[in-house]
Amino acid sequence: MPRKPLRLVLLLLSLTGCDRYYNDVPGPDDLMHIIPWFDAMIKQPSVRPCVRGDVPRYTVAGSVPITGGVPEWGIGDPMNLAYGFDPAAADKVVNPLAGQPATETGDTLFHTYCSVCHGQAGAGNGLVGVKLGAPSLLADKARGYTDGYLYSMIRYGRGVMPLYGDKIRGTDRWLVVNYLRQLQGAAATAGGN
Repeated sequence: MPRKPLRLVLLLLSLTGCDRYYNDVPGPDDLMHIIPWFDAMIKQPSVRPCVRGDVPRYTVAGSVPITGGVPEWGIGDPMNLAYGFDPAAADKVVNPLAGQPATETGDTLFHTYCSVCHGQAGAGNGLVGVKLGAPSLLADKARGYTDGYLYSMIRYGRGVMPLYGDKIRGTDRWLVVNYLRQLQGAAATAGGN
């Protein structure tokens, strides 16, 4: 073997040997210490915004209650059919959307969660409702319920009706109540129950 290629091979081996490469050649992590703000990012204390009270929390309006949320008036054990709500407390809950027309969202939520039992128009003739004995939401008794009572029925359920508070949340419950009021008004105008 000629001397020139042999020297080149030996030079390359000496420069690329494992010990030298791993111990002496700076890696990308070592280069971070050259730029001061990279180094600060590595050593900074972690921020836990949900634990500390001095960190401001800017959230999308309506997504997280930051003023205490809605008070609880549920009673009993959610895993028991006796779970429900206090009707007196429910009747005091005021609909912030009262008088507003029904929305497409209220219509969609009603048909997604309620119509299976209560039927497309709320008459209690849904596919599952006829087997369970779901009441008509167009009857005089249902019309007499306050908006807060209907909201509580959605939130907590009662008797055979399961709770839907984990599926229909916050203002969306009021949209369902307003849609139901529209159905009740249309049924009253048509003269049927």
